[in-house]
Amino acid sequence: MYRDKKISLVIPARNEEKLIRPTLEHVPELIDKVYVINDGSTDRMADVVQEIQRSDPRIELINHEVNQGVGQGIITGYLKSAEEKYDLVVVIGGDYQMDLAEVENFLDPIIDGEVDYTKGNRFTSGMGAFDYMPKSRLMGNMLISAMTKIASGYYKVVDVVDGYTAISLRAIESINWDGAWKGYGYPMDFLIQLNMKGFKIKDIPRTAIYLEGERQSQIKGVRYALKVSPMLFRGFFWRIINKYAFRNFHPLIFFYFFGLILVPLGLLDGLYLIYKQLAGFGVSGPQSV
Repeated sequence: MYRDKKISLVIPARNEEKLIRPTLEHVPELIDKVYVINDGSTDRMADVVQEIQRSDPRIELINHEVNQGVGQGIITGYLKSAEEKYDLVVVIGGDYQMDLAEVENFLDPIIDGEVDYTKGNRFTSGMGAFDYMPKSRLMGNMLISAMTKIASGYYKVVDVVDGYTAISLRAIESINWDGAWKGYGYPMDFLIQLNMKGFKIKDIPRTAIYLEGERQSQIKGVRYALKVSPMLFRGFFWRIINKYAFRNFHPLIFFYFFGLILVPLGLLDGLYLIYKQLAGFGVSGPQSV
């Protein structure tokens, strides 16, 4: 326990035979329960987890017979933790990239009632991500963060793809996880889900562990950003319509939709005027206003 609260740890993992061992060996004593969600692994990861279980009874292995996506792995852990009434749930990856020595920083703001969800931020001064993260991934991260700020309504969040998080039992029980994103892109969709329920969140500076010679992330920069952009686009409209039209009407919705109509029209008109000027027809002063 930590500060009289029961803490569980959820580790969604697939084919992490090599890195799941150091991940589990560095789980601190304050964690009461560890759920390893084996998401259809084809390597020996489950065997490694079962071996470590013999010396650490906190560990429970939950198998997805087929790969369902990392988002679904986390949701499985969330629902299991809620069923067993753990007060807070921490999530990390199984690739030993997240330092559990810093877990108290994620737990304290929730226990103090400041927020219901905390997430890692590797870009705070001194954390090292700018020095070690490949430039393609850095650019993709920045692009995704910008899109997620708009889609989720959390404009102060940074490093939205970071998977080191903690959440309250109250938040888990308030969200309908059936409609959440199940695969890669889940961190951004989870933020949209949290905003829909009005939960506060907080970025937590954290140290990223980068192991030389190990490819610990499957995210491929800008390509990943383009892949998840349709989900963010749909999430934006889902949040705006449901939150500001149906649940609690707000005139802000009119500004959004008038903007969506008028901005493209203005852009098309501007391109037409440029064409007229280049084609020699000329553009009058009133037309250009």
